[in-house]
Amino acid sequence: MAEPYTILKVMGPYREPRESALSFDYSVQRPNWATPQGVRVKIDLEAELDLLKTKILQVSGGTAGQQLRINQLLGRAIGDRKLDIANEESLFNDRRDVMIDPFTGSWSHLFPRLESWMNQERDRLRQEIREKVGL
Repeated sequence: MAEPYTILKVMGPYREPRESALSFDYSVQRPNWATPQGVRVKIDLEAELDLLKTKILQVSGGTAGQQLRINQLLGRAIGDRKLDIANEESLFNDRRDVMIDPFTGSWSHLFPRLESWMNQERDRLRQEIREKVGL
C-alpha cells in the first residue's frame, strides 16, 4: 500500500560512472519520520530515457543545449514516476537510504507500469518540452 510522502529536494541529474545511466537524488519525508530519507533513482539512458524521447515522444533535432534540457526534463519526469512506483511497491517504507535501479534486469517487472505512464503522459510531456525548450 502506498504511503504518503513529500519530496523536499531533488538534485541531479548525475551521470553514473561505469553505467549507461543518469541518477537523481531525492530527499523524501514521510509524516511519521523525524528526518528525511535519501533515495537515489537511476534512469537507464537507452531502455528508459531514449525510449521516451525517441520512440514515444519522437523528439529529434535541436541544439546541444536544447537536447541537454530535454534530457533533464524527461529524466526528472521519469525519476518522479519511478519514485511513485517504488512507493506503491513499498520499496522505501522503512527509514533508510534507498537505491532504485533502472527498471531492467531484476527490476524489469516494474517496467510495464513505467512504459504505460510514458504513453499516458505523451501529450503533457510534449507540451512541457514545447514551452520550456522551444522545440
